[in-house]
Amino acid sequence: HLDGARLFNAMVATGTTLEAMCQPFDSVSLCFSKGLGAPIGSALVGSHAFIDKARRWRKVVGGGMRQAGIIAAACQYALEHHVADLEKDHRRAARLGEGLSALPGITVTSQATNMVFAEVEHAHVAPLAAWLKEHDILLDLVYATRFVVHRDIDDADIERVIEVMQAYFKR
Repeated sequence: HLDGARLFNAMVATGTTLEAMCQPFDSVSLCFSKGLGAPIGSALVGSHAFIDKARRWRKVVGGGMRQAGIIAAACQYALEHHVADLEKDHRRAARLGEGLSALPGITVTSQATNMVFAEVEHAHVAPLAAWLKEHDILLDLVYATRFVVHRDIDDADIERVIEVMQAYFKR
């Protein structure tokens, strides 16, 4: 089974087709909210027998939904209109990683697709979190923090986060 929560990001980043990425697996879950911006929704892909079994188990554990068409419509819209925009999230995450890595007290440990992983020196965690909050930037800053860029964040937002963090370290 492939947990494809961020499979669309991987597809865009590698230039590989969705079919090629899913081919080695018997089943795949595709998430339409992470990255694509649908309010909720995932699809489970597999053989007819597997899907029949999954439907039965969904019903047994109470996972059925009524009036799911509106959710399906949002997922379809996201699939048709938002996949191409993922490259923008990847570019913005790269810029954020670049900006964070230039700051003292922060070490970028990894950056891929729309995520940046960074370690913040313990002495800066609480004061930097407070500083960011004072500047209306809300994030759950901990020693090891994952920054996730998504479709509701634009270039100006990335630059603002970098500038506010630079100002903290300059004081």
